[in-house]
Amino acid sequence: MDSSELQSPSSSMVLKDSIMSRKRFFAYLGIGVSIGVFASEYFWNANHLVPETFGDERVNTSPEITSEREKQMNEKTQHDYARPSEEEIKKRLTPIQYKVTQEDDTERPFSNDYWDNKSDGIYVDVVSGEPLFSSKDKFDSGTGWPSFVRPLVAENLTEKTDWKLFMARTEVRSKHANSHLGHVFNDGPKPTGLRYCMNSASMRFVPVDQLKSQGYGEFSKLFNSEPQK
Repeated sequence: MDSSELQSPSSSMVLKDSIMSRKRFFAYLGIGVSIGVFASEYFWNANHLVPETFGDERVNTSPEITSEREKQMNEKTQHDYARPSEEEIKKRLTPIQYKVTQEDDTERPFSNDYWDNKSDGIYVDVVSGEPLFSSKDKFDSGTGWPSFVRPLVAENLTEKTDWKLFMARTEVRSKHANSHLGHVFNDGPKPTGLRYCMNSASMRFVPVDQLKSQGYGEFSKLFNSEPQK
């Protein structure tokens, strides 16, 4: 028998061992690289992110973003026109204000606070303070109730069909306080053709010179005497 034939099995085993060693080497190398990438990402995140969670998102809290978030939260708080408790409402409102806003009553025409008010300012919900109408949109409807062609902040109003007088009317209520305000009709002047016929008892008037001090400074520009560009 040839000597080379006797040595071939041994040579084959050495070759197989060499191939396996190389595979193990590259496998370990791949694991080491993966661990290194994971570690680098982990420590980067630890230095740039904090474990605050809004929903399922991780939030970047760099000083710039934190400042912007605080600003948004402050604005939300300033405009949080929540409805008070029933006990607080009863303490705060006069009998006529309570009957109108909470029991859907109607005040007498020509003998209420704002039907002929001609001062500049805005009208807010008497319960929650949410802005409702502006004197810029007020007109004399001849009905004896304060009337407006449009709301100041449409999002603060809700509408529903009212059948109390055996005919369909559109009732207007405040969104946050759910106060009964009055009704809206399609017989108003231009430019809207609408007449928001409101109860004075449902509203509180804020004069233009008190807008800022009472937290409604954003509406001051509506009464700027200078022409808008």
